[in-house]
Amino acid sequence: QVHLVESGGNLVQAGGSLRLSCVASGIFSINVMGWYRQAPGKERELVATITNGGSTNYEDSVKGRFTISRVLAKNMVYLQMHSLKPEDTGVFYCNAYDGRFTYWGQGTQVTVSS
Repeated sequence: QVHLVESGGNLVQAGGSLRLSCVASGIFSINVMGWYRQAPGKERELVATITNGGSTNYEDSVKGRFTISRVLAKNMVYLQMHSLKPEDTGVFYCNAYDGRFTYWGQGTQVTVSS
């Protein structure tokens, strides 16, 4: 059974910080892990990805504010978020890619108040 379990979503004030965590199980070999988000009425968008070698990519609006990191031995990925803005509000999803299939977590709600 494949499971991606997320934690860390919360309600915060603008300018605050949150750290999201995700652990994957039941996947034989993970090549890439990442975070996506979906705001109300908008399409799901990529936030950040990280490869096994540590190469990262970020969506333009989060560069300089968010940091993605990974612990390979534990199949875990983190997203450290600073200087949060109301427009960051949405459901954040963890995902993992094994070279053939993409797996998704259940999502965790991040709400940033003005």
